[in-house]
Amino acid sequence: MLRAAGVGVGDEVIVPAFGNVEVAEAVTLAGALPVFADIDPVTYCLDASLVEGAVTPRTAAIVVVHRFGRSADISRLHGIGQRHGLLVLEQGESEAPYDEVAQRRERAAFLDAKLRGVRTPDGGDGHTYQQYVVRVPGNGRPDRDAFARAVRAKGVECRVPVKAPVHRLPEFRRCVSLPETERAADETLALPVDASLTKREMQRIVSACNALGGLLQPAF
Repeated sequence: MLRAAGVGVGDEVIVPAFGNVEVAEAVTLAGALPVFADIDPVTYCLDASLVEGAVTPRTAAIVVVHRFGRSADISRLHGIGQRHGLLVLEQGESEAPYDEVAQRRERAAFLDAKLRGVRTPDGGDGHTYQQYVVRVPGNGRPDRDAFARAVRAKGVECRVPVKAPVHRLPEFRRCVSLPETERAADETLALPVDASLTKREMQRIVSACNALGGLLQPAF
């Protein structure tokens, strides 16, 4: 799509660094330079105000990635594109059937109500919970990685959604300030929220997490 739009050598394309290395790779394959902008800490998508600050005379496009079932502020991002004459492309996630989304939301609501010591996701803007991503604050007590190991030891599958931001990878290393991206990469953990989970399995998730989360100070 970038090539079809005429994006190429000498152009810059604004992209997120929180995951989706394939987006930066696509920009490079088109001959352009990926420019990383920071994310909104609630949606994990590009922060529109910071995207506008990253626009230069060489900017040709913005690639917006919707994350974990939350959508970026696409109306503001399209507005930026219109003001600066930029192409705005969106990368979404595969949508689950409506009945499965409803079940995921039920399970997310259960976890929201029961989990302690971690920051649960904000469910606004029609969150479909493609992933249920919590924050495990590192405050001198069990950090995210130690928390994940302990939860797995109790038989609960969990995963780190973004192990390293793209701007930390050798092929895309940049000297750029992306504090929310860095913080999210260090703190986020995806817990199970599949529609197939039983009530007993949900209780096991809560018990495993709360046995550790109770040791943590709430994240604000």
